[in-house]
Amino acid sequence: MSRYTHARVTMAALAATTALVVTALPTMAQAAPQAPAPVSQIAADHAQLLSAANQQSAGLAQALGLSGQEKLVAKDVVVDTDGSRHLRFERTFGGLPVLGGDMVVHQTAGGVTKGLDRASTASLAGVSTTPALAAPKAQAAALAAEQGSSLDTAPRLVIWAAQGAPTLAWETVVSGVEADGTPSRMHVVTDAQSGAVLHKFEGIKKGTGQGVFVGNVTIGTTLSGSTYSMKDAPRGGMYTTNMNNGTSGNGTLFTKTSDAWGNGTASNKESAAVDAHFGAAVTWDFYKNTFGRNGIRNDGVGAFSRVHYGSNYVNAFWDDGCFCMTYGDGSGNTAPLTELDVAGHEMTHGVTSNTANLNYSGESGGLNEATSDIMGSMVEFYANLPSDNPDYLIGELIDINGNGTPLRYMDKPSKDGSSKDSWYSGIGNVDVHYSSGPANHFFYLLAEGSGAKVINGVSYNSPTTNNITVTGIGRDKAAAIWYRALTVYMTSTTNYAAARTATENAAKDLYGAGSAEVTAVGTAWAGVSVGSVPTNPGTVTVTNPGNQSTKINTAVSLQISAAGGTAPRTFTATGLPAGLSISSSGLITGTPTALGTSNVTVTAKDAANATGTTSFTWTVTDTSSTCTPAQLLGNAGFESGATVWTTTSGVIDNGTSKPARTGSYKAWLNGYGSAHTDSASQTVTIPTGCKATLGFYLKIDTAETGTTAYDKLTVTVNGTALKTYSNVDAGSSYTLRTFDLSAYAGQSVTLKFNGVEDSSLATSFLIDDTSITTS
Repeated sequence: MSRYTHARVTMAALAATTALVVTALPTMAQAAPQAPAPVSQIAADHAQLLSAANQQSAGLAQALGLSGQEKLVAKDVVVDTDGSRHLRFERTFGGLPVLGGDMVVHQTAGGVTKGLDRASTASLAGVSTTPALAAPKAQAAALAAEQGSSLDTAPRLVIWAAQGAPTLAWETVVSGVEADGTPSRMHVVTDAQSGAVLHKFEGIKKGTGQGVFVGNVTIGTTLSGSTYSMKDAPRGGMYTTNMNNGTSGNGTLFTKTSDAWGNGTASNKESAAVDAHFGAAVTWDFYKNTFGRNGIRNDGVGAFSRVHYGSNYVNAFWDDGCFCMTYGDGSGNTAPLTELDVAGHEMTHGVTSNTANLNYSGESGGLNEATSDIMGSMVEFYANLPSDNPDYLIGELIDINGNGTPLRYMDKPSKDGSSKDSWYSGIGNVDVHYSSGPANHFFYLLAEGSGAKVINGVSYNSPTTNNITVTGIGRDKAAAIWYRALTVYMTSTTNYAAARTATENAAKDLYGAGSAEVTAVGTAWAGVSVGSVPTNPGTVTVTNPGNQSTKINTAVSLQISAAGGTAPRTFTATGLPAGLSISSSGLITGTPTALGTSNVTVTAKDAANATGTTSFTWTVTDTSSTCTPAQLLGNAGFESGATVWTTTSGVIDNGTSKPARTGSYKAWLNGYGSAHTDSASQTVTIPTGCKATLGFYLKIDTAETGTTAYDKLTVTVNGTALKTYSNVDAGSSYTLRTFDLSAYAGQSVTLKFNGVEDSSLATSFLIDDTSITTS
């Protein structure tokens, strides 16, 4: 949800939303603007960043000890809000491109180099630039290596440095068609002295309208005269074409005289086009609104989509050559592959190509594929369509297997029969779609944690190496960590071990060294056999067991678990119902002796005195009561997004500038710094004869000063105010608030949070983990 700054917003708040300007290299704004910048301006900004980086290239090459024959050419620049910058360079040697020579130079705001990530550390000294074999022989060797292929791009001399000792080589691109009809552009690298094939990698990465999968949606179109075209000008001019079952060319732009497209059936060619066009738009919006990325190349230029490719073509692919996304119509030309996570997956290949450019083979190839699965799933969660339930299943709607199963499972990759759950030494020899398994598994563990759970109605059960317990940090934080690792730390040759280092560095940048997020990254990687559990991460995280309800005079046993810190950990608790106690190992036992609801806080302390806490309610009920204990509110923690609750615009929010108490979502009322009213309400029925308790966690952030209540949040039930909070009640953490609603037993009640903000100085009312429990 966007929050605007106004005349009286504090300077601290202004600083947090203002891009900084640094010496020699301008800063890239981290937050997306409210309206898309003109494509020409975005391209100019990107060009300015690259130009400034290239001005440093000669001095950097010298400082890094590169030979006089080596030059650095800027490919991308990432600038943090504190002015730190990350310059991604390709390398040349004697004027020849160095495959595997890419690097990222990390600098302070003042331009001091503080770190370096290189695809290869091998020296190029002594490498010859004169081939013994001429280009025609390299071309013949490449064609011989790929039977049935034809020349696509003539051989070019390169330095091959991605594997083994650097050597002079020819890179030839040959084209063909794979068994399933996917076009192939195979890059064949041959030794320029002997003609031997050194390496091969594939250049093609597989993988209002009514669409086949997206349902009724609004799409971006352009009106010219009396004709509408499927062209989305605000999103970089991206457009969608009809290949009409052909396999060459760019197809024909979809046009018509009305602005209603498709009917939801595969037989209507516009329906698949709606899916593809909407998928491209959502992918654009996801990257822009989540990471501030202006299109796949970060230059404001939109890719285009081609639908109805080939006949009975059961696949989809991204092609850097045309900067386009292509979809087949599936078996019998009746099952187009235009599902939303497929669009996000394939277009993310373009993002990877324009950032880390992970080699599409070996372990880096698996990471390349996993990046697309990860971000494709995040695009699906971002869209949150009722017709395509967000989940951690890849391609679950297109039914390529013919039995209703998805292509891949992120919680347990091996469920598809081919993917690998964990890393092992030979995984680089597995097809990249299956060697992606450990990274997909890592991301799921990092986001959601290990063990059995149900998310958006889908059941998952994620195992780990040695039964390591992983506590998730939420998908938004996990995605932020992966994206930063991809754009700032990974290179073309990054393998699984290096990916762990890259994601740990990214987590440190985003959340601080020693943070729970850094610990979670290391623990999640250990859960897929990439390294071990951090031995001294410095923080302790206690797993919340959820609100408890037990009957009086009935024995209970509840084990509380924790992760992180330095063993051993000891547990204490406050607020336990009378008759219950906790052992030093975290086991709560005893027999409750008094009725009522208690607010329990459990603390775990490690050997270094680092602590972590979690809080929950514990209700003790009467054994003679006929009331069934229950939690009545739907979407009580807001984790299903903008569902169940009735709210004003943008209240249910998953942004990280104001974090949720748990999970990713919370209700964020007000915070505009101008006259504004926000509300969130839900109606439930409290059964007759039940004791009922309202609970919610509230955090109040404010720029107001003094003891006057300017901005107010009122909590009401059926119009009766239970409590009014204001800027005067501001605090640094979420606090549990509870109210007895037993008087409403047998009634339908409407719970409402209503926030009213005056004309200046922002106050944010943050609400999470609500409940109306009966006993």
